[in-house]
Amino acid sequence: MSFFNEHGITTALMIENNIGPIIFREECLFKKEIKFGDEVEVFLKLTKCREDASRWSMMHELWINRDTLAAVINIDGAWMDSGIRKLAKPPAICKTAFDLIPKTENFNQ
Repeated sequence: MSFFNEHGITTALMIENNIGPIIFREECLFKKEIKFGDEVEVFLKLTKCREDASRWSMMHELWINRDTLAAVINIDGAWMDSGIRKLAKPPAICKTAFDLIPKTENFNQ
């Protein structure tokens, strides 16, 4: 959600366009323990995305102290029209933002 906000996909924009992200699947693979005081960074990568950014899969890597992979979170999602409660094509700004997300080595469109 931070990435969305930073790239113009704000709550106000989603309300104005009757659209919001939905998650079909979320999976977390824990690799190492995160301890109190550890510096944690999250890196976002796109693993799959339709051309219009209507459906997508993302990977979040959680790194401890810049050198240890602590967890990998995989999600599959889409955009839903909140008025009719059906999957929908997002506004163009979503496609523009998704184009900025780094892609995985095995990115699949």
